[in-house]
Amino acid sequence: MSAARKKLLLNAFHMCSPSQSWAGMWTHERDRCTGYTDIDYYIELARLAERGLFDSIFFADSIGLMDKYGGDPAEAIRAGAMAPMNDPTLVIPAMAHATTHLGFGVTANLTYEHPFLMARRMSTLDHLTKGRIGWNIVAGFVNSGARAIGLDHIRAHDERYDMADEYMEIAYKLWEASWDEGAVLRDPAKRIYAQPDHVRRIDHEGAFYRMSGVHMCEPSPQRTPVLYQAGASTRGRAFAARHAECVFLTTSEAPMVRDHVADIRRQAQANGRRGEDVAVIVAATIITGRTT
Repeated sequence: MSAARKKLLLNAFHMCSPSQSWAGMWTHERDRCTGYTDIDYYIELARLAERGLFDSIFFADSIGLMDKYGGDPAEAIRAGAMAPMNDPTLVIPAMAHATTHLGFGVTANLTYEHPFLMARRMSTLDHLTKGRIGWNIVAGFVNSGARAIGLDHIRAHDERYDMADEYMEIAYKLWEASWDEGAVLRDPAKRIYAQPDHVRRIDHEGAFYRMSGVHMCEPSPQRTPVLYQAGASTRGRAFAARHAECVFLTTSEAPMVRDHVADIRRQAQANGRRGEDVAVIVAATIITGRTT
């Protein structure tokens, strides 16, 4: 007997931009990515992915334009390379409404937004997608994004992950501990929507964040969304091992994939998790021919 087959997770990789890693592909006669500003474009994409039995569509995103080449974003703008770029969180509810089973992973940068607001956004998306949202947790890597919101530069690499660990501590408390399971009654006869004694304030004071407040959203289908992480560094892998359910790897070299997966799953076990519970998604660019 052959070994039991494992389920293959199939995810489409996209961005709300004329092009992502495949910069310049928008010039191809059959490419349609210049429709990225049209909601119908995303609805058709979602229906196509679901019809093709994809598990999810994964949206990349970035805060700030790419400006390494030449020291400014001119070439990125000229080539349509991740520029312009719209907010992917706003198209997902429409895509979810047009589909039934398709999941959605969305990249959202935690460095520039307080966890109280991010937790609210993710809970809202979880409600609107009926429990089909995932969050790709990123801490940023381009200085242009930091400068755009008034900072001189991004924080040091490992410090960004230290912030991210504390950020997730707050997010978990808001999603899981602020509202009890039976808090919401929706009882018109008694004129009680929710029971205040089953809703609690979350207080936190740490190295990077302070907050005191009740989570703004009633419990969503998942409470905590599916968590993605794409950090390949040593510190990034440690963060993924602690938090991620899906790890996104951009390398396709088998030895490197093997070593990264083994390291993440070993660290996951050290954090009291089962290593096999961390799914791994490897990037691949598929070029299809006109015939079989």
